Amino acid sequence: MTAVVYGVLYLCAAVFAIACVARAVMYAKAPIHLRWELYPVPHEEAARVKHGGSYFEQLDWWKHPSRFNMVGELSFMVPEMLFLKALHEFNRKLWYRSFLFHFGLYLLIGTVGLVIVAAVLTLAAPAAMAGGLGLALHWMYMIAGVVGGALAVVGAVALLVRRLTDPDLVNYTTPGDLFNLCFFLVAFAFMAAGYLLRGPDAPGVVRLTIAWLTFDTSAALPGPWSAGIILCALLAAYIPLTHMSHFIAKYFTYHSVRWDDAATANNPKIAAKLAEYLTYRPTWSAPHVTADGKRSWADVATTNPWEGGKK
Repeated sequence: MTAVVYGVLYLCAAVFAIACVARAVMYAKAPIHLRWELYPVPHEEAARVKHGGSYFEQLDWWKHPSRFNMVGELSFMVPEMLFLKALHEFNRKLWYRSFLFHFGLYLLIGTVGLVIVAAVLTLAAPAAMAGGLGLALHWMYMIAGVVGGALAVVGAVALLVRRLTDPDLVNYTTPGDLFNLCFFLVAFAFMAAGYLLRGPDAPGVVRLTIAWLTFDTSAALPGPWSAGIILCALLAAYIPLTHMSHFIAKYFTYHSVRWDDAATANNPKIAAKLAEYLTYRPTWSAPHVTADGKRSWADVATTNPWEGGKK
């Protein structure tokens, strides 16, 4: 049974990594999106961000080198990623539920990282881990795991209840949405129950991780804990295959749509892409656009919509 658990963990880790990379490559290769042209963009110079301006304010802006403000971008990205800042501002009712769920997941991800660090250090420097360092890591991953698991479960239940009871979400709730939340709850429930009921002879999380890294099948795993580990591994592999991969899409939404203000002047790479896009033959249902799949995008874009609708 232990070998089966290890095999599932290796396979799911590979699926998760490959799926994430595939998603990122797919988004990166997507055509240039129509820009939002909403300012300020956080990576602009701080003085312009303050009053909502952009580099277009400069005289002969195309002659000046662009300056990237990493501090400004991080000051926006970090609160958004960790605390869902935009959701807090525009949908406070949903934020209370979503923040608990997402922040709980962040703590659980951190817990996994701390456990792996503790396992690697135990293998590489057992003497150091026998002292204060090992004790500190132990309490860090234990507290993060308990708090993260509790927040994620409470948040998942709250989101599930809202989707089932809020009339405003009826049209936006699919069976897949309900299944995803239930998947989290079932996986976490089995994991918690399996860990708490594993017995004194079963390995702890660090010992188990060491055994997994070295493929030591002598570590005996009780059935309930094995089930919890397998379910959580399957959940991790499942996430990037669904719309829950928005943690990848969000990067491109901001950087390739909202914040993409790269100048097209004197940029042969962008010019070549735009020239290719103008040859596409779009199909839109709106008759006045006359995008029937035969006319190129260049023809559609240079036709007066009103005149096109009268043809």
